[in-house]
Amino acid sequence: MADYQENESKFLRKAKENPFVPVGMAGFFAIVGYRLLKMKSRGDTKMSVHLIHMRVAAQGFVVGAMTVGVLYSMYRDYIVKPREEQQKSLDHK
Repeated sequence: MADYQENESKFLRKAKENPFVPVGMAGFFAIVGYRLLKMKSRGDTKMSVHLIHMRVAAQGFVVGAMTVGVLYSMYRDYIVKPREEQQKSLDHK
């Protein structure tokens, strides 16, 4: 039981540090689920082509979420933190 709670808290901690990871995972599963449901009405499209399109869409969403996450963390580390440190140094003078 303790291992489960430890893993759950680790996931929540990681999700708070990088909020775009759960967004990427959710988007990935949503796209795959949607495309699997849509598979019945794919028409004349071959199965392999349909699966390739599903994979490309899911990977594109994950890469987009990772890119936004990296940009967000860079903004936080290189713009917000230096401003806070500069403000603290001005307040102490």
